[in-house]
Amino acid sequence: MSGAVFDLKSNQLRPANWTSADAAGLPILPGLVRYEEIASGEIKHAIRFTAKKTQKAYLWPARHYASKITDKNVPPMGTRFRLKASFNIDGFSKENQVILRALKKYGMILADNGSDWFLSGAPNEKWNNDQLHKLGKVLGDQFEAVDSESLMISTDSGEAKQN
Repeated sequence: MSGAVFDLKSNQLRPANWTSADAAGLPILPGLVRYEEIASGEIKHAIRFTAKKTQKAYLWPARHYASKITDKNVPPMGTRFRLKASFNIDGFSKENQVILRALKKYGMILADNGSDWFLSGAPNEKWNNDQLHKLGKVLGDQFEAVDSESLMISTDSGEAKQN
Protein backbone atom coordinates (compact mmCIF):
# COMPACT_ATOMS: atom_id res chain seq x y z
CA MET A 1 0.00 0.00 0.00
CA SER A 2 1.26 3.44 -0.92
CA GLY A 3 1.64 6.08 1.76
CA ALA A 4 0.78 8.79 -0.78
CA VAL A 5 -2.08 11.05 0.23
CA PHE A 6 -3.73 13.52 -2.15
CA ASP A 7 -6.09 16.31 -1.16
CA LEU A 8 -8.81 15.98 -3.78
CA LYS A 9 -9.80 19.62 -3.26
CA SER A 10 -6.32 20.80 -4.25
CA ASN A 11 -4.21 20.70 -7.41
CA GLN A 12 -1.00 20.36 -5.37
CA LEU A 13 1.38 17.73 -6.74
CA ARG A 14 3.69 15.50 -4.73
CA PRO A 15 7.16 16.95 -4.04
CA ALA A 16 9.67 16.52 -6.90
CA ASN A 17 11.17 13.02 -7.10
CA TRP A 18 8.46 11.49 -4.90
CA THR A 19 6.53 8.48 -6.14
CA SER A 20 2.98 7.51 -5.24
CA ALA A 21 0.84 4.47 -6.03
CA ASP A 22 2.04 4.92 -9.60
CA ALA A 23 5.61 5.37 -10.76
CA ALA A 24 5.05 8.91 -12.05
CA GLY A 25 4.06 10.18 -8.60
CA LEU A 26 0.63 11.17 -9.88
CA PRO A 27 -2.75 10.62 -8.28
CA ILE A 28 -4.42 7.64 -9.96
CA LEU A 29 -8.10 8.54 -9.53
CA PRO A 30 -8.26 11.60 -11.84
CA GLY A 31 -6.84 9.66 -14.80
CA LEU A 32 -9.16 6.65 -14.64
CA VAL A 33 -11.89 6.10 -17.21
CA ARG A 34 -15.17 5.64 -15.33
CA TYR A 35 -18.17 3.81 -16.73
CA GLU A 36 -20.39 6.70 -15.64
CA GLU A 37 -18.42 8.93 -18.01
CA ILE A 38 -19.01 6.50 -20.86
CA ALA A 39 -22.75 6.41 -20.05
CA SER A 40 -22.86 10.23 -20.02
CA GLY A 41 -21.20 10.33 -23.45
CA GLU A 42 -18.15 12.39 -22.47
CA ILE A 43 -14.84 12.05 -20.65
CA LYS A 44 -13.54 15.48 -19.63
CA HIS A 45 -9.93 14.67 -18.71
CA ALA A 46 -6.72 13.04 -19.88
CA ILE A 47 -6.51 9.29 -19.31
CA ARG A 48 -3.62 7.58 -17.52
CA PHE A 49 -1.73 4.87 -19.40
CA THR A 50 1.26 2.59 -19.01
CA ALA A 51 4.25 1.59 -21.15
CA LYS A 52 6.79 -1.25 -20.91
CA LYS A 53 9.76 1.06 -21.37
CA THR A 54 10.05 4.53 -19.90
CA GLN A 55 12.93 6.98 -19.74
CA LYS A 56 14.90 7.88 -16.61
CA ALA A 57 13.18 11.27 -16.56
CA TYR A 58 9.82 12.88 -15.99
CA LEU A 59 7.86 15.81 -17.38
CA TRP A 60 5.18 17.90 -15.71
CA PRO A 61 2.80 16.85 -14.21
CA ALA A 62 4.77 13.73 -13.26
CA ARG A 63 7.06 13.91 -10.22
CA HIS A 64 9.09 10.71 -10.47
CA TYR A 65 10.59 8.18 -12.87
CA ALA A 66 11.07 4.42 -12.57
CA SER A 67 13.68 3.45 -15.13
CA LYS A 68 17.39 3.35 -15.83
CA ILE A 69 16.87 3.88 -19.58
CA THR A 70 18.45 7.10 -20.88
CA ASP A 71 17.46 6.61 -24.54
CA LYS A 72 15.78 9.86 -25.69
CA ASN A 73 13.51 7.80 -27.99
CA VAL A 74 11.79 6.30 -24.92
CA PRO A 75 9.13 8.52 -23.32
CA PRO A 76 9.60 9.92 -19.80
CA MET A 77 6.86 9.68 -17.19
CA GLY A 78 4.30 12.43 -17.63
CA THR A 79 4.51 12.47 -21.43
CA ARG A 80 1.12 13.30 -22.94
CA PHE A 81 0.04 11.65 -26.17
CA ARG A 82 -3.02 12.64 -28.18
CA LEU A 83 -4.89 10.53 -30.71
CA LYS A 84 -4.48 12.17 -34.11
CA ALA A 85 -7.50 14.21 -35.20
CA SER A 86 -7.46 12.35 -38.53
CA PHE A 87 -8.02 8.95 -36.86
CA ASN A 88 -11.42 7.60 -37.97
CA ILE A 89 -13.44 6.34 -34.99
CA ASP A 90 -16.59 5.42 -36.97
CA GLY A 91 -15.96 1.65 -36.88
CA PHE A 92 -15.83 1.53 -33.07
CA SER A 93 -18.68 0.97 -30.63
CA LYS A 94 -20.50 4.00 -29.20
CA GLU A 95 -18.79 3.38 -25.83
CA ASN A 96 -15.31 3.16 -27.36
CA GLN A 97 -15.98 6.31 -29.36
CA VAL A 98 -16.40 8.19 -26.06
CA ILE A 99 -12.91 7.04 -25.04
CA LEU A 100 -11.43 7.81 -28.45
CA ARG A 101 -12.91 11.32 -28.49
CA ALA A 102 -11.32 11.97 -25.08
CA LEU A 103 -8.00 10.71 -26.42
CA LYS A 104 -8.30 13.18 -29.30
CA LYS A 105 -9.26 16.13 -27.07
CA TYR A 106 -7.37 15.57 -23.78
CA GLY A 107 -4.94 12.79 -24.65
CA MET A 108 -3.37 10.37 -22.23
CA ILE A 109 -0.54 10.77 -19.72
CA LEU A 110 2.20 8.20 -19.15
CA ALA A 111 1.80 7.33 -15.48
CA ASP A 112 3.41 3.94 -14.84
CA ASN A 113 5.36 1.02 -16.20
CA GLY A 114 3.22 -1.84 -17.51
CA SER A 115 1.75 -3.11 -20.75
CA ASP A 116 2.26 -0.81 -23.73
CA TRP A 117 -0.57 1.70 -24.34
CA PHE A 118 -2.69 0.21 -21.51
CA LEU A 119 -5.45 2.59 -20.41
CA SER A 120 -6.69 2.41 -16.82
CA GLY A 121 -10.32 2.35 -15.80
CA ALA A 122 -12.30 2.17 -12.58
CA PRO A 123 -13.84 -1.25 -11.96
CA ASN A 124 -17.48 -1.59 -12.94
CA GLU A 125 -19.46 -4.71 -13.84
CA LYS A 126 -21.09 -2.80 -16.73
CA TRP A 127 -17.86 -2.67 -18.76
CA ASN A 128 -17.96 -4.75 -21.94
CA ASN A 129 -14.46 -6.23 -22.01
CA ASP A 130 -14.90 -7.60 -25.55
CA GLN A 131 -15.56 -4.06 -26.78
CA LEU A 132 -12.73 -2.58 -24.71
CA HIS A 133 -10.26 -5.05 -26.24
CA LYS A 134 -11.14 -3.64 -29.67
CA LEU A 135 -9.33 -0.45 -28.63
CA GLY A 136 -6.19 -2.54 -29.23
CA LYS A 137 -6.71 -1.82 -32.94
CA VAL A 138 -5.54 1.74 -32.26
CA LEU A 139 -1.78 1.54 -32.74
CA GLY A 140 0.92 3.76 -31.28
CA ASP A 141 1.60 5.47 -34.60
CA GLN A 142 -1.93 6.92 -34.44
CA PHE A 143 -0.85 9.14 -31.53
CA GLU A 144 1.28 12.27 -31.41
CA ALA A 145 3.34 13.52 -28.48
CA VAL A 146 2.06 16.78 -27.02
CA ASP A 147 4.21 19.51 -25.49
CA SER A 148 2.27 20.10 -22.26
CA GLU A 149 4.56 22.84 -20.98
CA SER A 150 2.22 25.55 -22.27
CA LEU A 151 -0.57 24.09 -20.10
CA MET A 152 1.46 24.33 -16.88
CA ILE A 153 0.55 27.06 -14.40
CA SER A 154 3.09 25.97 -11.77
CA THR A 155 5.54 23.06 -11.57
CA ASP A 156 4.06 22.14 -8.18
CA SER A 157 0.43 22.17 -9.31
CA GLY A 158 -1.53 19.80 -11.49
CA GLU A 159 -3.81 22.67 -12.51
CA ALA A 160 -3.68 23.28 -16.24
CA LYS A 161 -4.45 26.36 -18.32
CA GLN A 162 -7.81 26.15 -20.08
CA ASN A 163 -8.19 27.18 -23.68
